[in-house]
Amino acid sequence: MACGFEAVREAFAENFRRRRELGGAVCAYVRGEKVVDLWGGVRIKSTSEPWNEDTMVIVHSTTKGLAAMTLAVAHSRGWLDYEERVSRYWPEFAQQGKERVTVRQLLAHSAGLYALDEPVNRALVRDLDRLAAVLARQKPAWPPGSRQGYHAVTLGFYEGELLRRVDPQHRTLGQFFDDEIAGPLGLDVYIRLPGDIPNARLATLAPPRKRDMLFGFPPRLLLEVVNRRSKIVRALRGSELPIDTERVYARNLEIPAGGAVGTARAIAQAYSVFATGGAELKLRPETLDQLAAPAVRPAYGFFDECMKGEVEFSLGFMKPNAAWPFGSPAAFGAPGAGGSIGFADPTTAVGYAYVTSQSGVSVTGDPREVALRDALHEAVAALPIRRRVAA
Repeated sequence: MACGFEAVREAFAENFRRRRELGGAVCAYVRGEKVVDLWGGVRIKSTSEPWNEDTMVIVHSTTKGLAAMTLAVAHSRGWLDYEERVSRYWPEFAQQGKERVTVRQLLAHSAGLYALDEPVNRALVRDLDRLAAVLARQKPAWPPGSRQGYHAVTLGFYEGELLRRVDPQHRTLGQFFDDEIAGPLGLDVYIRLPGDIPNARLATLAPPRKRDMLFGFPPRLLLEVVNRRSKIVRALRGSELPIDTERVYARNLEIPAGGAVGTARAIAQAYSVFATGGAELKLRPETLDQLAAPAVRPAYGFFDECMKGEVEFSLGFMKPNAAWPFGSPAAFGAPGAGGSIGFADPTTAVGYAYVTSQSGVSVTGDPREVALRDALHEAVAALPIRRRVAA
């Protein structure tokens, strides 16, 4: 714990005393220096096994930020143009009215591809050629670019095939992340969890209380969640695939929109690289400038047809907005169901992540994480000028 960040430690302890935290970790880097690295509590509720320094847990849609990093690396290498049509790289994609969909629209959840008409199961996910054919023949739910709808599971599959097409080695997204981001940086986070990770390193997510589910969701979203035919329920089909009753999490299976397993330390360090110029990954300034730029508004606005609220997405990441003000306007990241989050803020040079073993239900920032983030923000604001980054 760096001097000046003691309030984050106090907020972490307060989470256990007052906010029903079970177990978890929080980590933050400022200008490339690790200033917060905390963990504690229980990793498995049923056994009360402790959360250790190297405990990893599933982070659900926080995975989306890690997946978006792979495409940012591809962009920096000149393999991918965010403004280009997806069909330039993936000709078969140009079916069912998708011929004009741009990479930017796809990554901003505005392509109308939030669900698949065909069943999503492990057999399909493991057969990438068959999965690509299913993705290519999916008809958009609306004219691409007109509306926004959270591609909760499908986004990662589309990103994975796009990356396979532009990568000269045609690697899967999980393999590319391991080879080009996690491996070089020495990160304990996987989009494709290998079989040799012992169960003893893995935490599980305890479900929230029923009363929390009833009163934690906004009423309009709650009505959608209990309606089996709603857009959000359809969008979430396949989200259960990473869970394995025998091995905690499925091994060697890629769900790039929601299946990552890792530590807060690893996720924060990855975002730290993106917040401080990206030299370790040879990211171009042009790429980082695009990630920091404001989200491009769909024709009918940022109202999300699946989430039933205002959300801003850009290039695979979530951007801060009035409902979820994490960091400065230049920040970008991704939250996950249950309460986890990771983000980079280039304005303050912050890389940050929080993970937990107790599922929360808030869709605009879990109170446990918000307390940590607020304490971090105050600590960063109080740093001497020489330790800050110019806006």
